[in-house]
Amino acid sequence: MRALQAALEEGLKQLQLELTDAQLGQLLDYLELLQKWNRVYNLTAVRDPQEMLTHHLLDSLAAVRPLQRHVEQNGARTLLDVGSGGGLPGVVFAICCPELQVSCVDTVGKKAAFIQQAAAGLRLTNLRGIHARVEKLTDTYDVVSSRAFATLKDFTDWSEQALTNDGVWLAMKGKEPVVEMAQLSAGVEVFHVEQLTVPMLVAQRCIVWIRKSMG
Repeated sequence: MRALQAALEEGLKQLQLELTDAQLGQLLDYLELLQKWNRVYNLTAVRDPQEMLTHHLLDSLAAVRPLQRHVEQNGARTLLDVGSGGGLPGVVFAICCPELQVSCVDTVGKKAAFIQQAAAGLRLTNLRGIHARVEKLTDTYDVVSSRAFATLKDFTDWSEQALTNDGVWLAMKGKEPVVEMAQLSAGVEVFHVEQLTVPMLVAQRCIVWIRKSMG
């Protein structure tokens, strides 16, 4: 665990993310929970703790500063993470952005149950798991996020009713999904593609920021 903590601290330094000791502890405890529950619930295909750190935790942490900036500039208060699985990036967002109320929705009951367990175990009062199809949700959110969930068209079509009119979609992708962006439905538009660098991971990553068209 000491080696993982050192690697996490180095990653946070590279990302210029300033977290409290308590938040650092929550991230490490979350990693431990993910490993423990993964043996039974198959939350992720990644089994190696070091690989979980780089491919999941640091990958999700790379999106935190862009999210924090959006929250500061736009006063966002609620976030829905779609197809959250084991809570990536939803749980990470809840730890790093305590001012946000984070809901993680998944169609698989055991994955939503894991989020509830993580919220209790990590004492995250701003986190909850929802077992549902995103299309069926009636609440609305300021930010709707996803990571490796679906095509941009499906993601935005399925969750459109869950996004406030002036809210944004935060879609975490690998390389810039030019074809997917061209296939978006009328009524939604990409307003920014933000390139990300993930510490200790040689791979292309970006956030596609999308909103409802004003036209």
